Amino acid sequence: MRLVKFRGIAFRWFTNVFLIVVAVVVTVAVLLSAFISSSYIERVRSLGNDYAYDFSVLKQTNADNFKEVAVSVSQAFAYKDKIEVQVFDKDGNLFLSTTGVLPEKNVAPDYEQALKSNENTSVYNGKNAGGEKIYAVTTAVYDKSGEYVGAYRWITSLKATNRQIALNIILICLLSLVIFAIYTISGHFFVKSIVNPIREVSNMSRKIAMGEFDGHIRIDSNDEIGELCDAINSMAGELNQAEKMKNDFISSVSHELRTPLTAIKGWGETAKMSLGTDEELVGRGLDVVLSEAERLSSLVEELLDFSRMQSGRLTVNVRPINIVDVVSVAADMYTELAKKQGLEISFTKPENEIKVLGDTDRLKQVFINIIDNAVKYTEKGGLVLITTEQEEGCVKIVVKDTGVGIPAQDIDHVKEKFFKSNKTVRGSGIGLAVADEIMKQHNGLIFLESTEGVGTTVTVVFPLYEEPEQQQPVSTEEVILTKEDEIPETQEIKEETEKNPVEIFETDGE
Repeated sequence: MRLVKFRGIAFRWFTNVFLIVVAVVVTVAVLLSAFISSSYIERVRSLGNDYAYDFSVLKQTNADNFKEVAVSVSQAFAYKDKIEVQVFDKDGNLFLSTTGVLPEKNVAPDYEQALKSNENTSVYNGKNAGGEKIYAVTTAVYDKSGEYVGAYRWITSLKATNRQIALNIILICLLSLVIFAIYTISGHFFVKSIVNPIREVSNMSRKIAMGEFDGHIRIDSNDEIGELCDAINSMAGELNQAEKMKNDFISSVSHELRTPLTAIKGWGETAKMSLGTDEELVGRGLDVVLSEAERLSSLVEELLDFSRMQSGRLTVNVRPINIVDVVSVAADMYTELAKKQGLEISFTKPENEIKVLGDTDRLKQVFINIIDNAVKYTEKGGLVLITTEQEEGCVKIVVKDTGVGIPAQDIDHVKEKFFKSNKTVRGSGIGLAVADEIMKQHNGLIFLESTEGVGTTVTVVFPLYEEPEQQQPVSTEEVILTKEDEIPETQEIKEETEKNPVEIFETDGE
C-alpha cells in the first residue's frame, strides 16, 4: 500500500483561516489608526480656527489699516498659550507674531499655497525651522476691490497630539495582538479537537484493515467527530462479531463435513474388508455411505445456494403449485427421524389444494430447513406441530415446536448469515438465511416467535395464486341460406358479423 503524504489540517487552518484573520485584523487596525489620526488632526484644525477667529476681522480691512488692526487684535488675543498667530504684509514680510518674537528663519510653504489657492487658504502639516512637528493654516486677505493686502497664519504644535495618536495606535496594536493570541490558542485547541480523533480513527482503520477488530476509540464530544468515532466503534464491533461468526461457521462446516466423511471412510473400509464374508454388513455399510453422501450433497448444495445468495445469483423458477404437497413431502422426510429421537411430527393435510406461485424445489428446501431446526432443538418427548391457515389473499404455514426456544437477545439475529444461537447443535448457520432469501423471492415472509424453555413458532406467509380469468373463445358459425330465405339488409349484416363472425353460403335450395 502506497502511503500518500497529506497536508495537515493545522497547516490548512493556518493558511486558509489564520492568515485571512491576520490580514483582516491588520487591515482593520491600519484603517482604525488612520481614522483616529485623521480625527485628531481634524480636531486640531477645528480648535485652531476657533482660537484664531478674532483675526478674521482682518478680512474687513484694506491696505491702509491692515497693520494697525492686526496689531490691535494681537494685543487683545486671549489664546496666546494655545496657538501662535503670525501676520504677513502685502509684500510677504512677517511683521507680527502673537508670541512677541519673530523667528529668524520661518518655514511657511502654506503661505505661498494660500496665495495660489482659490479658497485663499492653505494647510501645512510638517516641521518648522527648529524641527518641531507643527500644524499651520494660512489665510490670505483681500480688500473689497480684490487687491491683496496681507495674510495671517496660525500655528500649533502637534507634539501632544502625536503623542496621543501614538498611544491610541499602540493600544490598537496591543488589542490586535490579544486578538491574535486568543484566536491562535482557541484555534489550536479547536484543530486539536479535530486532528486527534481523526488520527485515532486513522489508526483504528489501519488496525481494522489488518484484521484487528478489538480496538476502541474514546469519544470526548457529542458533535460530528464524536458521531464518526461512534460509527467506527460500531463498525469495529460489527466486524468483530462477523469475524467470530465466520470462524464459528468455518468450524461448524468443517465439523459437518468431517462427520459424514469419517462415517464414509470407516464404513467403506469395513465394507471392503467384509466383501465375500459378510454381505449383510457390506449392505449396511453401503447404506451408511449413501446416506452420508446424500448428507454431504445437501450441505454442499446449501453452501452453493449461500454463495449464489451472496452474489445475487440465487434464482427461482415459479409456477402454480400446491403448497400443501410441498409441506407434506418435507414433513414425511423427518417423520422417521423424529420417531427415532422420541418426537412426534403432527401435520393434518388439508383436503383442498392451496395454490401459490412458487418453485417446488426451493420451497421444499425452506420447509426442510425449518422442520430440521424444529427437530434438532426439540428434546425427547416433544412435539412438532405443522398447520396451515388461509386468510385474505394469503396462506400461513405454521411450524410450532416445544423445543429449547431462542433467547430474546438472539431472536432478531437468527436469520442473519453465520448466526447460531445454540452452538452445541449441528448446523452451518446459513440455512435460515438462505430460506429467508428464497421467501423474499417468492414475495413471502418468515416470522419467528420464541420463548426460551417453551418453544419456537415459525410462520411462513405466501400470497395465494389467483387463476387468471379465461376469455370466451370466439366461435365461427356456418349459416346456410337459400334463395327463398330473406337476406338481411347490408348494414344489419355488417353489424352482426362484426360482433360474431359467420360464414355465409348462398345455394340453390338443394
